[in-house]
Amino acid sequence: MSAFWSWWITLIALANILACVWLIRWTARKRPGEAAEHETTGHEWDGLSELNRPMPRWWLWLFYITIVFGLIYLVLYPGLGRFDGLLGWSQYGAWEEEVASMEERTAPLFAEYAKIPIPELARNDEAMQTGRRLFGNNCAVCHGADGGGRIGFPNIANDTWQWGGEPEEIYASILNGREAVMPGFGGAMDDEDVEATAAFVFHLSGRDAPEDLIQRGEETFGNFCAACHGPGGEGNKAMGAPKLTRDEWTYGGGMDSIMTTIRDGRRGRMPAQKDLLGEDRVHVLAAYVYSLSADEREDAGDAE
Repeated sequence: MSAFWSWWITLIALANILACVWLIRWTARKRPGEAAEHETTGHEWDGLSELNRPMPRWWLWLFYITIVFGLIYLVLYPGLGRFDGLLGWSQYGAWEEEVASMEERTAPLFAEYAKIPIPELARNDEAMQTGRRLFGNNCAVCHGADGGGRIGFPNIANDTWQWGGEPEEIYASILNGREAVMPGFGGAMDDEDVEATAAFVFHLSGRDAPEDLIQRGEETFGNFCAACHGPGGEGNKAMGAPKLTRDEWTYGGGMDSIMTTIRDGRRGRMPAQKDLLGEDRVHVLAAYVYSLSADEREDAGDAE
């Protein structure tokens, strides 16, 4: 805040308080020629007359006490421009104190959880209640309350993982974040090539597409896409290249969406949580994310 606005706010605040003092004194003062106390003001409605009587003294003094309280408050706490108040209180300082207090109380619990392997911790109901709250506060806004994702944010409640779904891989994704870059090929492909490549990708997930487009798209896919996604679209978790053989899509699996992805590219970012949550909380959060796909993981194991 500039010095001008600081002084402006200070003067406005103090002027309003002084105006309240003046208004109270002016309205409480008796003037020559006013009607006696037992007379009315002349205002009458429906048989009711307004008496000309002053406010009770105790009521008047309540106004003065309120004004004094306001002045003391402005001296002790911030409220006059850039003046921080004699107590040095701030909302940021109060928040930091509360966070430090909460950290002191909960750190030992998270430290104990951090000693338990993620698959075992994922079966601990009490720990998962904590993990659910961490997820709701830090992840649900993007991935959904149930981890089901939405357009632009992957589903993390299934068994399809762009960067790997092993406990240590989930932990690394949350702790350090991820940067996913799908380059756009609109400058290297014409519209027919883009459509053909999209048709081949569409076909990889077991859906029908025109045979001539599939044949042409297989060649362009091999030239532009196979280096990351693999010749058969099996993906590469080391590069964050998603598997294309399952009908599960972060940006939509329709032909138009796939063509847009190929033509313009995509860029996704998973922010690192290390500085915000710390390693122990990330460990609990990773266990909760791991638990979201437990049913599908078990089904896959049974199928094998």
